Amino acid sequence: MSFYENHCLPHLINCACGLKPFRQQRQQVVPQAHGRVLEIGFGSGLNLPYYDRGRVEFVWGLEPSAGMRRRAQDNLARSPIEVRWLDLPSEEIPLEDDSVDTVLLTYTLCTIPDWQRALAEMRRVLKPGGELIFSEHGLAPDPGVERWQRRLNPYWSRLFGGCNLDRPIDRYIAQSGFDIGTLDTGYILAMKFAGFNYWGSARIR
Repeated sequence: MSFYENHCLPHLINCACGLKPFRQQRQQVVPQAHGRVLEIGFGSGLNLPYYDRGRVEFVWGLEPSAGMRRRAQDNLARSPIEVRWLDLPSEEIPLEDDSVDTVLLTYTLCTIPDWQRALAEMRRVLKPGGELIFSEHGLAPDPGVERWQRRLNPYWSRLFGGCNLDRPIDRYIAQSGFDIGTLDTGYILAMKFAGFNYWGSARIR
């Protein structure tokens, strides 16, 4: 792993994902998590303040980046939520089948290289009746914005550690064996090419 990926990129992602519009989205979706929670792309622990400690038993924090795990230490020290680290990528979740009550996915699906395999793994570990809760940015419905997303994506992805601007989040989830129960969409940033958001919940089909 390069110096940029290990030291610069975690700081850049932490700052970008900590912007007020993203904090407001986390505040909407994270409190819905319950039981044994698997947070995909735990990062620096930006979701920790929004968990309802009365509903959550503990959180498996899946985060393969050592740099992000280092950045999480201050947030972990301030939080009453127990976090158990998993340091493998989301395509290789080291948990048993049907072992998770809630999978939480916030601003991570845009970056996962093999999203199909990762969503299949989330489906595998989720208990029957469990929930996938998500808030993700992705492909915009407006043709003009979409064109800019396609043009900028190769450069954006290199700068932001593989993040993609143009993934159709709802279609990816539905194609992976989930039924989407609730779904809201809209622009949450003035910078529209990076600001179209999908948030909601889904269950195993």
